[in-house]
Amino acid sequence: MFENIDTDRGQVGIGTLIVFIAMVLVAAIAAGVLVNTAGFLQATAEDAGQESVDKVTNRMDVVSTHGIVNDTGDGFAVDSLNLTVRLAAGSGSVSLESSTINYVSGGTAENLVYKNATTNGGKDLGNVSKWTASDPYGLNSTEFTAYALEDDDDASYPVLNSQADRYEIVINTSLVEGGTGGLSTGDSVELELTSRSGGSTQVILTMPQQLAGKQNNDPVPL
Repeated sequence: MFENIDTDRGQVGIGTLIVFIAMVLVAAIAAGVLVNTAGFLQATAEDAGQESVDKVTNRMDVVSTHGIVNDTGDGFAVDSLNLTVRLAAGSGSVSLESSTINYVSGGTAENLVYKNATTNGGKDLGNVSKWTASDPYGLNSTEFTAYALEDDDDASYPVLNSQADRYEIVINTSLVEGGTGGLSTGDSVELELTSRSGGSTQVILTMPQQLAGKQNNDPVPL
């Protein structure tokens, strides 16, 4: 009875076991690669999604706008643009220090960055009408400044971190326009306020038709 045993049967079983183990190892490695790839793609998708959300939500809303009129010597012009801003609905914190303003008028195109020209924690700004090309509170033609109308925690300026915060952005148009005295009757300017995350707000301002009869430092709605 024992003489009929197939002596090759044990070798075939070992070979099959080796092939099976190799297949399991290959499958395990492939599964690990797939899991890692899936995790990487998920993280990338989440980051891209969050960046897209930030670009839509993390931005400023312009609450109101006005200009300051002054006599430039060649007539009255708006030599300062003032924009009251707050956080947009659902927005996270927005820092003016890392925000920019794209300024485009009939004869000028500039990208403006923030420069602190305030005192008392951002609440006091010098007399804008006294800004000159030689002493514009440290500003130049590619900068804007701002001050806090309302700072909810009295400590966050120049970061908007609450829906109650209200900051007033000030642009010295006489400097940005290259010393021409500012914006005259009928002139228009397009401003695009962009936060660090890419969220942007656009506003177009047109200078009023009636500047004559105004006094120095008079505000005019825009």
